[in-house]
Amino acid sequence: MIPIPIPIVHRDAELLVVNKPSGLPTTSPDGGDCLVSRVRELDPGAPRLHPTSRLDAEVSGLVTFARTARATEALLEARRAHAYGRTYLALVTNAPADDEGRWELPIAVDPRDRRRRLVSFDDPETKPSATRFSVRARGELSLLALFPETGRTHQLRVHCAHVGSAMFGDVIYGGERRVTRANGRVVSAKRVMLHCAALDLPNVAAEGRLVLVAPVPADFANVWRGVGGDPSALG
Repeated sequence: MIPIPIPIVHRDAELLVVNKPSGLPTTSPDGGDCLVSRVRELDPGAPRLHPTSRLDAEVSGLVTFARTARATEALLEARRAHAYGRTYLALVTNAPADDEGRWELPIAVDPRDRRRRLVSFDDPETKPSATRFSVRARGELSLLALFPETGRTHQLRVHCAHVGSAMFGDVIYGGERRVTRANGRVVSAKRVMLHCAALDLPNVAAEGRLVLVAPVPADFANVWRGVGGDPSALG
């Protein structure tokens, strides 16, 4: 197992929210080490533990587990009603020209490699996908806030790459691993610079909304500072 603790951000009778470290997959079809198995150890008394979203292994941040059948259905309904808000932070080498906007780009499985996805407008298996974005800061790397309206596999990574704003460290989708600053210093990334930083979802155990945040991990913050980024933009 990766010797990294799994911080619990929130737990009540209905929901468990944890902050997933980079390097750990959410699920593992072959029964290997994954977030689901770790969470079962953290919460052995839960009636069920269903991840209502999944982060790629390299991606860090908030993952919500429904602890009951009621919570599972409530969050499914929230997603259908676009009432399950998620905010991701990403570092990119080329920011979009507009400061904010929306990408409506259908996604399909890449026929050359079924582990990958691509934007396709003519594949019969394509699925509608939409992401809103906001540029928080521009520089040698730029900081984006991303708000997915749908939840397709690799959606944010594919959308960013398709518009020419591939994420730093995301070599699978054309991102750079290294950037050389104007002063000659080289800043590198060991993984895709993407983090699920905030959730705004129904408070199933009570009335109202549940708003949760997870600061970016040290590797993300170090890359941002390394290119002269303002740390306050991460907050």
